[in-house]
Amino acid sequence: MPSLRQPGSPRAHGRFGTVLVAALALLATLGGTGAAAPTGQRSAEGLREVMFVGNNWDGTADVIASRGDFARVGRVNVIPDRAERMREIQLDPVKLAFFLGVRSGPGEGHDQFVDDMYATPDGSAMVVSRPSFADVVSLDLRTGKINWRFPVAGYRSDHMAVSPDGTRVAVSASTANTVHVLDIVTGRQVGSFTTGDKPHENVFTSDGLLWNMSIGEVTTALDAPWLDWTKGDRKITVVDADTLRTVRVIDMRERLDAFGRGDLSDAVRPLVFTPDEKKLYFQVSFYNGFLEYDLATDRITRAKALPVNPATSTDRTTWVNDSRHHGLSISPDGGKLCVAGTMDDYATVVDRATLQEGPLVEASKPYWATVSGDGKSCVISESGADRVTAIDFATGRRVASVAVGDHPQRVRLARVPADWTGPSAG
Repeated sequence: MPSLRQPGSPRAHGRFGTVLVAALALLATLGGTGAAAPTGQRSAEGLREVMFVGNNWDGTADVIASRGDFARVGRVNVIPDRAERMREIQLDPVKLAFFLGVRSGPGEGHDQFVDDMYATPDGSAMVVSRPSFADVVSLDLRTGKINWRFPVAGYRSDHMAVSPDGTRVAVSASTANTVHVLDIVTGRQVGSFTTGDKPHENVFTSDGLLWNMSIGEVTTALDAPWLDWTKGDRKITVVDADTLRTVRVIDMRERLDAFGRGDLSDAVRPLVFTPDEKKLYFQVSFYNGFLEYDLATDRITRAKALPVNPATSTDRTTWVNDSRHHGLSISPDGGKLCVAGTMDDYATVVDRATLQEGPLVEASKPYWATVSGDGKSCVISESGADRVTAIDFATGRRVASVAVGDHPQRVRLARVPADWTGPSAG
């Protein structure tokens, strides 16, 4: 197999999706706005580890303990500028059309105010992508005020990732097929790169690469397997994290076909790498399970189908944004996977060697899975029950649950000032 750092070529066929979206995306502009955030560094001793929980529909982020009882520490209003943003949108017919489109499509009738969040290295600010406002903002954790705002290209922002050194944040601009990379302190763009249709998750790896997964159109009703081709140009784009030049493009359609699973979608949803980054595990649209991909041989090597909830509708158009299972994490030792069975209303821990699942832990539309600060638990967001639940990797059993805001989705580890309990304003 060619080295990951050798150039790859995207598929030659054209992009799909609506002509309207493609045309209007060309009108979007790049560039950040606003003043730089504070740059003073706090010592590690002055910070505490927490988890950020993004409550997508009510525009807040809960901050909870990263282990133990996962108790709530504080809450941040991530849309303190809501009135100003709404005035801008209402005065622009195109922006308003896309705003309402996000509400009726991926928002399931709700506005999407927070998708992803990270902390700055010094713990002074929270950086948040806000899909309905098509931007990224930095919020001062002491005051709740906005340090800077970056409008993304197009009309919707999505998943983010932070570089290993914590200095840069990558954000998907889903209607513009672009990933922006920003300085996390100033909000200024340091570069960008082109992706497939509807860029989604971003992942930095230790070898100096940045991976982006594009998932194509997920809000159409053309969900029958034979109509999968209508979903667009879906691929993994791998770039050099410093130059942002494409070094490889992975078309999972070819690899799924070679594995004998031409029936599966090639829209790669959440994925995780093993600790040695030699294998990755990924979910795809409509599939109640996950697949294993070996980087050295460039092959899909195993697939794991997980139990189907008999109460789950068989009508694929009722599954949220083409998801069946959406949320995947891996234990620090690489021995266990944790899977959020979104539309089947459970989560389970899977032994990576045998692919045998553990107990099915009942959960209401779990939407994300991550790892607790001590590495002992898988932490899932239950978007249907407005809570976060921790599941022990060793036993596969629920160990804690904590109530959060409306429709939690992304959960991320972060550090905040040790004495922080919430903004004083905002």
